[in-house]
Amino acid sequence: MSEVSEPRSVASGRLSVIRDVLAWLEQGQGVWLCTIVETWGSSPRPVGSWLAISESGQWSGSVSGGCLEEDLLRRAAEDGLTESELVTYGITEGDRNQFQLPCGGRIRLLIEPLKGQEATQHALALAEALEQRRPVLRRVALAGTAELLPVTAEQEAQITFDGQQLQHLLQPECRLLLIGAGEVARYVAEFATAADFAITLCEPRDAFAEGWSHARIPLVRRLPDDLITEQFSDRWAGVLALAHDPRIDDMGLLAALGSDAFYVGAMGSQKTSAGRRERLASLGLDEVALARLKAPIGVCIPSKTPAEIAISIVADLIAERHRLRQTPPTL
Repeated sequence: MSEVSEPRSVASGRLSVIRDVLAWLEQGQGVWLCTIVETWGSSPRPVGSWLAISESGQWSGSVSGGCLEEDLLRRAAEDGLTESELVTYGITEGDRNQFQLPCGGRIRLLIEPLKGQEATQHALALAEALEQRRPVLRRVALAGTAELLPVTAEQEAQITFDGQQLQHLLQPECRLLLIGAGEVARYVAEFATAADFAITLCEPRDAFAEGWSHARIPLVRRLPDDLITEQFSDRWAGVLALAHDPRIDDMGLLAALGSDAFYVGAMGSQKTSAGRRERLASLGLDEVALARLKAPIGVCIPSKTPAEIAISIVADLIAERHRLRQTPPTL
């Protein structure tokens, strides 16, 4: 069993990258931060994706399926960088063949060298903003200066680049609270982590908590409504009721449906879901709040096994996260 007294997440994504960058800088290493600033045609990663490479050859993040990472690691090891540089892949047929870019695809990267106290303070401020669940605008000049700016309500584009200056809207990672330990929760945690969600599993029932054997997925033995109020109530949070126990699930759903969480779902059949809605309505939830509940949870596929159910759930989460990221930040 894995037990912790406070919520802890299995995390990945941009916050994980910037934490790695900060750790390397604090060790005195130089770091190269690569950001996709433009794409044309098909591309394996979206604009704004990061790859960080340390002076010792460690790396974090991704800007392709692996082909560009190898070349960027070679550049860092052999050439190094002292100034920011724009690099474009996919211009020639040779590029496309060598780096296995999708047909017709092109990717432009801004590569920034980071080193020293000023870069460390910049990375620390960025990490703190994301850890405190605050969106932030990162502005980088090709000349080498970088600063963090507050986000305005009018900020719509996730990333803009005019050839000389990059503006990158960085929003907090999407974190998920899974209510109820079980095989579905295990697979959701594994698949969602791979898809860059941060995961916390909540299980207050002794029998299920004491039998939990997946140490890589932290388990918190607390009531879900308290956790939601403290950690999972903003627009970048999702709550999944997977316990199949109304005593636990309904408690979490009541708190989640009254919050700003971008995703609230519950596992169960059509009949179970109808009964759940009746119970929640009797407890005071109005039609507007109930309309936010995704139940049965996940996309509609003939899923039966825990892994298949988890795939349907994570597919729906990815779709909702994409819509969330296209929505201007609410300040």
